[in-house]
Amino acid sequence: MTTLAQTDLKPGHWRATLQRKDGRTIPFLFEVVRQSNKTSLYIVNGTERIKTEDPVFTQDSVVIRMPVFESYFKARVTQRESLRGVWVSGSATGETTMPFTASAGGSRFPVATAALRPAQGKWKIEFTRANQTKRHAIGDFTQQGNALAGSVLTPSADYRYLDGVVSGDSLFLSTFDGSHALLLRAKINSDHMAGVFYNGDAVAETWLAVKDANVALTPHVTTVKKGNDGKLAFSFRDLDGNTVSLPSNRFKGKVVIVQIIGSWCPNCMDEMAFLSDYYKRNRDRGVEIVALAYELSTDPVRSQKSLRKFQTKFDVQYPLLITGATANDPQRTQKTLPQLTDLKTFPTTIMLDKNGVVRDIQTSFYGPGAGEYHTRYKATFEAAINALLNETL
Repeated sequence: MTTLAQTDLKPGHWRATLQRKDGRTIPFLFEVVRQSNKTSLYIVNGTERIKTEDPVFTQDSVVIRMPVFESYFKARVTQRESLRGVWVSGSATGETTMPFTASAGGSRFPVATAALRPAQGKWKIEFTRANQTKRHAIGDFTQQGNALAGSVLTPSADYRYLDGVVSGDSLFLSTFDGSHALLLRAKINSDHMAGVFYNGDAVAETWLAVKDANVALTPHVTTVKKGNDGKLAFSFRDLDGNTVSLPSNRFKGKVVIVQIIGSWCPNCMDEMAFLSDYYKRNRDRGVEIVALAYELSTDPVRSQKSLRKFQTKFDVQYPLLITGATANDPQRTQKTLPQLTDLKTFPTTIMLDKNGVVRDIQTSFYGPGAGEYHTRYKATFEAAINALLNETL
């Protein structure tokens, strides 16, 4: 029988790929660390390092689970230096899989020796879906020689930590975080770019970009319906089965943040990290937070298990409530928060004053992978909450 030592992984950096249905591969990097006779694995996207759960070896195979999402790798190990198997991810219809390979060493993308074209700066992007509808975004990239990093920002969120290269006249960027598996390719022509965006196992969109230092986006809008008193009312169960309601004594006289999330959502993960830390630092000032979760299925056991990973990972000390409505349900808002117009983005952040009146609804969250946009978001958020805290009842 193969021993545990023989099925361990070689320490150091590895290059991995996920294969799409069209044959295109999405590359990413991870690092294997061996300390005190224990193997740890970290997904690497630029400056981000995501520690997976401890690899579980069985004879010549290994299972590697991501720390937050319904996401894991199952692969065969060959001589400690290569893996071949599948990436499995939870979906609304059960599970989706992509073929997965990895080998010790190597870089995310190859680099040509031809003269480099600049990709540094802000770009106004137009994506074209397969049905020819358009959507707009901002590319914000930093370039040092061949090395390229940054993010793409949509009206609702960002593509987190994109990492890659400029190789001659071409741009290559990718990321993998357990939910996102993204690849952007483009040809650079002075202040224009044109390329293809690959998302997951099947989605592909063409994209055009024009350099624009002043590019801006129009956010999606969710508001309180006309004729409403501006207050929310809901009652859902938390992860321990306890009913939490708004209004209730817990929230009376407090500034309340209602967080609209899904445990499948990478940007919700970033917001959870931010708000969990914010809550610990500010709860004594009269701030309360409650998260309403819209999951991939109506199965409460599945939802609870997935949300518990969020709660544990970020030491969340405020209630996470299971709404029972799925993220894909077109009636999700009417079923859960009928006082509002449609919830269009995940995450969405609703701010209530001390009287329980909705004062602001933020539909654009930019995480730490978005650089200056994240810094700006945090400053705007904290200023808005401080203003509400300073008001008298």
